[in-house]
Amino acid sequence: MCKGLAALPATCLRSAKDMKHRLGFLLPKPETLSDHSSASIKKDKPGAAHRLSCAEVKKWSESLLQLISHKNGLAAFTEFLQSEYSDENIKFWLACEEYRKHKSPAKLASKAKKIYDEYIAVEASTEVNLESQIREKTGKNILEPTSSCFDEAQSKIFTLMQKDSYPRFLKSKTYLDLLNQTQIRRLQKGKTQMPLTSDPQRSRA
Repeated sequence: MCKGLAALPATCLRSAKDMKHRLGFLLPKPETLSDHSSASIKKDKPGAAHRLSCAEVKKWSESLLQLISHKNGLAAFTEFLQSEYSDENIKFWLACEEYRKHKSPAKLASKAKKIYDEYIAVEASTEVNLESQIREKTGKNILEPTSSCFDEAQSKIFTLMQKDSYPRFLKSKTYLDLLNQTQIRRLQKGKTQMPLTSDPQRSRA
């Protein structure tokens, strides 16, 4: 039973406030959209514009891959997963993407163990939902790690997000509000670019 905000730990309340702040860069007033940024955006050049177009936001609805391939789409989806307490899935997927970039055997071994311990091992701190056979197979893979040792586990988690979280994201207030904001800005921009008409009184003269 819910006992109200007073019963929540202080850390939960702080997390909620932090989430609200991080989402702020996605849903500001149209004229200030580029003034806010998330951690991923801050890596870009200082002062770079980060305006989202209506077409970009609509494209996110084409597929999960389209969504998470866009930095702002990834940020929005991650925030949504955090609100559902399932952001370990996208974190694991991203960790696998990063892992695949390493070529050094020593680097692969240390990274593989870290990913396994954090996301796959039973009772891991951010354990993802995998079938026991995939968990066991991945555990064997990391004994002689290659760049593909997490492929099956990563694919399963991607499918889980695609079938479960992604459809809910597209119906969420987070996505619909953002889509609405970009549509409003597109209409406002269209009005400002309309050519001035001649004075009808002069035309009749």
